[in-house]
Amino acid sequence: MNESTGLELYARTSHQAAAVVLQAYSTSFGLASRLLPPATRGQISDIYALVRIADEVVDGPGAEAGLTGAQQRSALDALEAETLAAMDRCYSTNIVVHAFAETARTCGIGPELVVPFFASMRRDLDPIVDLSEEEYRRYIHGSAEVVGEMCLQAYLVGHDREPDVREVLHAGARHLGAAFQKINFLRDLGDDHGRLGRSYFPGVEPGQLEEADKHAILADIRADLVEVWASMPHLPRGPRRATAAAAGLFTELAARIHHTPARDLLEHRVSVPAPVKLRVVAAAVRRANALGRDT
Repeated sequence: MNESTGLELYARTSHQAAAVVLQAYSTSFGLASRLLPPATRGQISDIYALVRIADEVVDGPGAEAGLTGAQQRSALDALEAETLAAMDRCYSTNIVVHAFAETARTCGIGPELVVPFFASMRRDLDPIVDLSEEEYRRYIHGSAEVVGEMCLQAYLVGHDREPDVREVLHAGARHLGAAFQKINFLRDLGDDHGRLGRSYFPGVEPGQLEEADKHAILADIRADLVEVWASMPHLPRGPRRATAAAAGLFTELAARIHHTPARDLLEHRVSVPAPVKLRVVAAAVRRANALGRDT
């Protein structure tokens, strides 16, 4: 048996580290990713890990470690620069960045998706109140829609799709990312306002959410999920199941938010119990199996 080279060992370890980040931070995303083929699952872990460590710079650990706002910005700028450089040279001393860079090169993820993501993360370092509709949509695009498109790039490795079908799939990926972000905004409403001083939804007063506001946001999320399901038949089988599972979990979470009084969303974070998650995923997989092609 041939021994691994130093670089092969480093790369393998970097991908394992990214998988640990995913499993530690997200039960729902981790559950859906188990439905993917092993190679694709690893690539999704690599994408998630980079997104997570960037998010952590601006959302908690950075400040808890004593970093000032300027230092957080500097750390985020350095992470972006290292990521873009690693995508070009396919090596980084940051083990999570190294894993992402390998996946980016394999899947065709370019700076056009990475740069908007870091722009939205950087936006979190400034006060987020009274966003205009345009600012809100720009933030959603960078923080979530491009991440959906990164995942799609991994899903389509080795699978040919016509340009018009790819366009449908990219639209579905953007809508899935947007739905995920909007649901998170709703469920994290209290923490975003109370701890971070943020209010993402245009026209919603900081620290306040009326029932009409909640229902309008949920209607927007449901419209996103309709587009996700419309694109799903064109996905390969494994990614179709994983996407259906994610959409099913978001739908269940949205339903629970629907039945939670708006004022209560400021006090506690709505979640889906583990046994319910398993039932939702099983039903979503059955629905996905009835759709589209099996390639």
